[in-house]
Amino acid sequence: MRNIRIFVDFGSTFTKVAAFDMDKEELIARVQSPSTVDTDIMIGLRAALDALSEVVVFSERNVKDAVACSSAAGGLKMVCIGLVPEYTTEAGRLAALGAGAKVIGTYSYELSKAEAREIDALNPDIVLLTGGTDGGNKKTICHNAERLEEYTNVRNIIVAGNKSARDDLEEIFENTDKNIIYAKNVMPEFGMLDIDPVNEKIRELFINRITDAKGISGVESAIGKVLMPTPSAVLEAAKLIADGITGQYNGMGELLLVDVGGATTDVYTIASGVPTRGDVNVVGLREPYAKRTVEGDLGLFHNLDTLSCIADKTDLDTVEKLRASLSIPEGEAQTATQMTLTRIAVKTAVARHVGRADVVMTGNGPVTVQRGKDMMKCRLVIGAGGPVAFSADPKWVLGGAVKSEDEANVLKPENPRFMIDEKYILFAIGLMSQTQPEKALRIIKKYLKEI
Repeated sequence: MRNIRIFVDFGSTFTKVAAFDMDKEELIARVQSPSTVDTDIMIGLRAALDALSEVVVFSERNVKDAVACSSAAGGLKMVCIGLVPEYTTEAGRLAALGAGAKVIGTYSYELSKAEAREIDALNPDIVLLTGGTDGGNKKTICHNAERLEEYTNVRNIIVAGNKSARDDLEEIFENTDKNIIYAKNVMPEFGMLDIDPVNEKIRELFINRITDAKGISGVESAIGKVLMPTPSAVLEAAKLIADGITGQYNGMGELLLVDVGGATTDVYTIASGVPTRGDVNVVGLREPYAKRTVEGDLGLFHNLDTLSCIADKTDLDTVEKLRASLSIPEGEAQTATQMTLTRIAVKTAVARHVGRADVVMTGNGPVTVQRGKDMMKCRLVIGAGGPVAFSADPKWVLGGAVKSEDEANVLKPENPRFMIDEKYILFAIGLMSQTQPEKALRIIKKYLKEI
């Protein structure tokens, strides 16, 4: 009997299922069906499994052992609160994004009552409360904790700020019915990030509580576990591809990965991002080696209006037809329109993700200042997501990730090679890497297609 493993992604638009022969280290099939999270998530899953059964013989045990990731029901929505926008607030935002969340709000300094009510109206799955280096300012984080306690019905709060404020914070939340989780400070020293402990707390909370609130945990009666948010699975895959497995298998080196979806366009970099020229001054928070950003206004289904406005000359009638077909193009006009919009999504999202080098005037003359990651010498760009993987010309689409004449100060890759996740399996590789990293690495190296 074949050693089959099944992986599931509950996406905002489609529920995807991939089946692998683990002994042969081969993809057997990948299918998808429209997601049904607004009604009953099991309907979409059953439809996808029915489609899989038409090409693969698998057992009920294979389904029971399946593991999943999810970005359905709006994904994992988070609000980040810090002290200074460029430092603790940004550190919290980077931690949330790295854990696969969609950040729907950021706040700094002392929260007003109006801001607290605004957070309550946003109804986030998690509030990440940060502020102050260890031993530093604790007045602000305590003030903000009081505002959250008094003026919001937010259920889950992760505290990852100044450790010296811990006793005061426990007293503030002593009689609350909120779920308060404490983690290490995301910025224990000025300018120094420590986001992995917070990432772990976010993922644990997602698995143990939030999937239940979104109706996703019900699928665990049919399959194994929902392990993580989908963006987190893709980040795990990206890290495996770049770094390999220490002492066993080499990775492909530093990379930029852009994943265009129906609701968002996500960009991932696995790279140090240090300056590639010697005459720049780096300012701001040091960027994490493994970084993800999410652009909620650049999805190829939910944000066609935004993309068509950026495109300016796009045929709006064709855009409407593309929307009606769930962003699956039909005919030459829709195909050309989708390619244009996808390239714009890639170009815009990557420009927002990477760093900039700008000349500023000082008392000593002009100085070049870098903020964010310098990716100009990055040699590998990977494209993922249906609009890229299934594009008629994925290399042209991914060209939006490359530095162009109109982006002189944007630190995009200059001359990379391109690969695509042609089989649309990065989510499965990220899930697989949690238990079988060696097989996951060999499989993804086999299926990434150079273009």
